Amino acid sequence: MQLNRILKGLAIALPMMTLAACSSTDSTGSSAGSQNQNGGIGGGAGQTTISTPVDQGGAMTEQQLHEQQMQKLRQEQQTVFFKFDNAEIQPEYQKMLEAHAEYLRNNPNVKVVVQGHADERGTPEYNIALGERRATAVSQYLQALGVPANQMSIVSYGEEKPLLFGHTDADYAKNRRAVIVY
Repeated sequence: MQLNRILKGLAIALPMMTLAACSSTDSTGSSAGSQNQNGGIGGGAGQTTISTPVDQGGAMTEQQLHEQQMQKLRQEQQTVFFKFDNAEIQPEYQKMLEAHAEYLRNNPNVKVVVQGHADERGTPEYNIALGERRATAVSQYLQALGVPANQMSIVSYGEEKPLLFGHTDADYAKNRRAVIVY
């Protein structure tokens, strides 16, 4: 009987202690709204300033630096959108791609897959080829910026993995893309 009470107490206390251990506090005093000071997604593309948080008390390890750089790239866009039936990279994506290229040049062990996508208009075969042209365009752009070809691979999903399932021009526009996946 005494053992049952102890086990019930542990069954209640253990999950509560686990939840308490997983909680975090904001020790820097910043608010959630001020985390991205670069003007939103992609706002800081092309800027490579890396700062060490004050509360760490020392130099960052290589792993911490790598994780911080990956987080910065995730905050920036990883998707290039294309015009209808087109695989030409628009000027608005150049800074974003330059940031990815710099990261890849500085981290030669990191590999990426460039995924090409198309909207549902056209035959499946055509859309696979169009997705491949889009992925190839991004890969070649990164290579022109000094990223070795062996750090990248490409895959085309054509119309098979839409971002949006609608049938409006805006939905189709979001599905015409290439995505850099780390």
